[in-house]
Amino acid sequence: MKLSSSAFNNGGTIPERFGRDYDNINPPLLIEEVPSDAVSLVLFMYDPDVPPAAGVPVWDHWVVFNIPADIRIIHEGWKTTGVRGQGTRGELDYGGPRPPDREHRYFFRVYALDAMLDLPEGSNKQQVSNAVNGHVLETAELMGRYAPPLDK
Repeated sequence: MKLSSSAFNNGGTIPERFGRDYDNINPPLLIEEVPSDAVSLVLFMYDPDVPPAAGVPVWDHWVVFNIPADIRIIHEGWKTTGVRGQGTRGELDYGGPRPPDREHRYFFRVYALDAMLDLPEGSNKQQVSNAVNGHVLETAELMGRYAPPLDK
């Protein structure tokens, strides 16, 4: 399985319009080579470079599960087709990058599952991660970098 974006290359810079202080919309994503027996997809966006003062080891920016397995394009500013999970801020929608200190890495990870997850809207990443155990067919990842804006 492959995950890419027309807005930035793997390891490249995420354009500022996708940041929390700008348009705060998700970048476009392309999901390719999804296994034919996939039933659903899960999508996470997270930042593992949070400073210790944040009190969490990873900042979850976006959690979506039970995305129909035939979805291949997640458009910029996508209105979720799956079930919205809760990010670290407690929000159910995409929360763009806003690193407080320096450039951070942001990982987009998609999972192809052999099942739908029996979880309610608002489940957090840990709950979704626990539920995918034993159901993952394949995964793909895309990483982008984002630095604090100089003018904000």
